[in-house]
Amino acid sequence: MKVESRIFEICTGFFFVAAIVYTVLTHEPVGIAALFLTGGLSLIIGTYFRFVSRRLEERPEDNPEAEVADGAGEVGFFSPGSYWPIAVAACAALVGVGLAFFFWWLIIIAGVMLLIAVGGLVFEYHIRPADH
Repeated sequence: MKVESRIFEICTGFFFVAAIVYTVLTHEPVGIAALFLTGGLSLIIGTYFRFVSRRLEERPEDNPEAEVADGAGEVGFFSPGSYWPIAVAACAALVGVGLAFFFWWLIIIAGVMLLIAVGGLVFEYHIRPADH
């Protein structure tokens, strides 16, 4: 994860430099706040990745002399066919429409549906222990 943390650290530097230049040139408060907050969020993500990278063993992506074959093998488990991501996206879109038009009833209904869809996605492969 060192590569990812380095990418976010470079982005953080860019955002803060851009925010300073923007401050000097424009004095426009909304853009200044947005650029500084973007730099701060990028700093949070980069710091998290740097913190996590110390606890993980080195991956092939972190070794500059690694070969393609070093990354071979099982990557992880991916669902072969799940409809839950579609449900999550549809419910999130409904929440967005409710927020855009400020329909409280739609926000509440879509929010409950979104929680159910996220629960379905998270617990899709959860198997209850046998009762015997």
